[in-house]
Amino acid sequence: MSRYEFTCPECGQAIEVNEEMREATLEHGCPVCGADVTTAAFVAEQQTN
Repeated sequence: MSRYEFTCPECGQAIEVNEEMREATLEHGCPVCGADVTTAAFVAEQQTN
């Protein structure tokens, strides 16, 4: 499953999220402050084996 680093453009909160959490955040906003977010707020993390 993909992992992403989310950084809120409004409050600056940074959290690691999975695909489901990413979709929920895009739909409902930042889980901390509620600000609207776009896909630009997410950076895919590198998978290491």
